[in-house]
Amino acid sequence: MKVGIMGLPQVGKTSVFRLLTGNGVTAKGRAGIGVASIPDDRLDRLSEMYRPKKTTYATLTCIDTEAFSPGEGVPRFLNGLQDADALIQVVGGIVAEDPAAQLMAIQEELALVDWGLLDTRLERLRKEGRRVQTNGLELSLLERARSALERGRHLRTMEFSDEERRLLQGYSLYTMKPLIVAVNVDDEASLEEYPGKEEIARWADEQAVTVVPLAAQLEWEVAQLPREDQGAFMRDLGLSELGILRVARVVYTQLGLISFFTVGEDEVRAWTIKQGATARKAAGKIHSDIERGFIRAEVVSYHDLIELGSMAKVKDAGLLRLEGKDYVMADGDVVSFRFNV
Repeated sequence: MKVGIMGLPQVGKTSVFRLLTGNGVTAKGRAGIGVASIPDDRLDRLSEMYRPKKTTYATLTCIDTEAFSPGEGVPRFLNGLQDADALIQVVGGIVAEDPAAQLMAIQEELALVDWGLLDTRLERLRKEGRRVQTNGLELSLLERARSALERGRHLRTMEFSDEERRLLQGYSLYTMKPLIVAVNVDDEASLEEYPGKEEIARWADEQAVTVVPLAAQLEWEVAQLPREDQGAFMRDLGLSELGILRVARVVYTQLGLISFFTVGEDEVRAWTIKQGATARKAAGKIHSDIERGFIRAEVVSYHDLIELGSMAKVKDAGLLRLEGKDYVMADGDVVSFRFNV
């Protein structure tokens, strides 16, 4: 799961990258890549129960792209975004920086790039249509998508059939990717009120975008404290949770992701899968051999395991289920896979 981070110069883009990943500044002109571990209270509780040698959190790969300077020609920051599953645009939330104008500077550029790609492909399809039978579905689909961009509508807001989505996925269109607007403010008071808030919220609602205010520098400082001391400082800042959790929750929701857990004395681990994934697909997330040789999954809900206190009590209560390959995984499932290869 990859998230690309973009923004204008001096808006705190790299501060947000550091908050999410713990990594510092990278060489100028190069995209920084870091891995964010996603805190999960459920995993912490399971780790307390099993006391494993290792606890492994779900992760989010973050790409800190080069800052975008309007008028530079083909934006270099796009190089780090093409393979991203979701995008984060950082805007500086102070009066002098006009957050709404920052937002539109990049979003208009992304829409223009998508429009150009679609227009070029449409022209090629029409030329090929004189010699070979053109794919009518693709032609009408691209015309509809291009028309939407011309009306100022981003493609993530449109309804597409499964077949249409498969066709569009090959183009890696930026305005189809889930987008989070991270408004980076200087102090805790500005998390609730910042310049351009209503304008940004209105645009975000129209374009199916989520806005997440962050005080990246302050939250980074809190994140460096011992975990037992973080709560008091977060309450002083009016925060219920740190930025990585707020961002991860939005990414999971927008990408349709859930977590399942594997437990044992060696390792307690969180795994990320698509909502609707089957037990066999989830097994493949761990190893392809487990997917190929899948026999069954032994499943208990996280809440049942925590409430009863041990796997032995779960079995005694008859709450450990044996599920086949087509079982649809639920968020919070604790699973042991049986397989033979």
